[in-house]
Amino acid sequence: MLFNSLDFAVFLPLVFLLYWTIKPLGIRLQNVFLVGVSYLFYGWWDWRFLGLIVFSTLIDYAVGRALASELKQSKRKVLLWLSILVNLGFLGFFKYFNFFLDNFVTAFTFFGGEVSMRALNIVLPVGISFYTFQTLSYTIDVYKRKLEPTNDVVAFAAYVSFFPQLVAGPIERATQLLPQFYNRRSFNYRAATDGMRQILWGLFKKMVIADNCAVFADMAFTQGQDHSGSVLFLGAIFFAFQVYGDFSGYSDIAIGTARLFGFKLMQNFAYPFFSRDVAELWRTWHISLATWFRDYLYVPLGGSSGGKAMQIRNIFIIFVVSGFWHGADWTFVFWGFLNAVFFLPLLLFGRNRLNLEPVAPGKWFPSLRDGLNILGTFLLFSLSLAIFRSDNMSHAMTYLSGMVSPSLFVNPGLSMKDVVIMGLIMIMLGVEWRGRFTQHGLEQLGLTWPRPLRWMVYGGLVFLLGMFQQADETPFFYFQF
Repeated sequence: MLFNSLDFAVFLPLVFLLYWTIKPLGIRLQNVFLVGVSYLFYGWWDWRFLGLIVFSTLIDYAVGRALASELKQSKRKVLLWLSILVNLGFLGFFKYFNFFLDNFVTAFTFFGGEVSMRALNIVLPVGISFYTFQTLSYTIDVYKRKLEPTNDVVAFAAYVSFFPQLVAGPIERATQLLPQFYNRRSFNYRAATDGMRQILWGLFKKMVIADNCAVFADMAFTQGQDHSGSVLFLGAIFFAFQVYGDFSGYSDIAIGTARLFGFKLMQNFAYPFFSRDVAELWRTWHISLATWFRDYLYVPLGGSSGGKAMQIRNIFIIFVVSGFWHGADWTFVFWGFLNAVFFLPLLLFGRNRLNLEPVAPGKWFPSLRDGLNILGTFLLFSLSLAIFRSDNMSHAMTYLSGMVSPSLFVNPGLSMKDVVIMGLIMIMLGVEWRGRFTQHGLEQLGLTWPRPLRWMVYGGLVFLLGMFQQADETPFFYFQF
């Protein structure tokens, strides 16, 4: 079920009303209800994949209970590895089996052998990368004794399957989200209205910005040989805004929806396109994944505690694994590697933690230096995303070489709609610049204005949703990961 679908427009109000109607009957019934509607929400795509979520939930719940009573360290490690192997086993089979099979055949052929293996027709379950990491965080934290294992299987099932963030995050930690299912929740009007504003802003970024940027980006990437370097350059820029509008839009809708039900999810994007260097960008982009890799991979590898050689090794591991997490293709691996290369000078010169606070506090505009750094960081990231978007490495190299040809300075011949979309992108950036110290773009915008003016802004956003929505419902980009 898509957030930007008519189905969800019917589903959400009904679930909201029933959820608060049954509140007097107790928190356990509310949790049972959330599990049921979350399974319905996920099963809307393909009910057969519900078995994966149920099995993963039961395995990790059982491992958590076993860890609670097991004192022998060797047996605790066995239990932990059981959880890791089951969860990553499912993820590896559905997402990476054909990738490794194809590369095995290619390598075997390269060395003169002959082997015939046929790829399997595997359908990737929606959101498997997200809920797999979420359940793993529970067993790892229980193993490390950072979290008491739960004995409430319903609350744990609700934590794993919570429908607002089930499919594309944020990837919540059990230490932060699971306790919220234990506590009685009360309806908070202020939180709910702010949640509605965040949902509206997320829909704007998805349906107006991302979906319309996708039209130009798809044209550039699928017909690159027919276009000038200027069109290819703009295609990469439009794709950057497509990915941002789509994924941060999903996160806004997820966080806002959770607030309607009395839950608080973590901020997943903190205005990354205002970053002054690559390190700042990666602290503010897909925060839940970046911090997951930091805590469960980077720190166990030694983090920043060793010498420069160890730090460089760990940084490259983190970025390459992060790229591979996004998809089973060498383009994703190289994209991760390239971002590690971008990060490397900052690490070597000790400037990777230089910009820890949002840019230009208390100012309307950034300084010239900050502005140029923001622009440079954005362009660097956008060019790397051209590799991310390409079908394969050959396509990526062809696209980038076509971009840097002399035709880069040719008039791209934009249509009026393309110009309008660029204007709407500037509006989005203006709103988010003003709200860069808040959780989302509309959190503070207009709250002190007269109510008619404030509602005119909301009405204008709804009008834009209707004007610029695509003919067909478009899935969120990160569903494929």
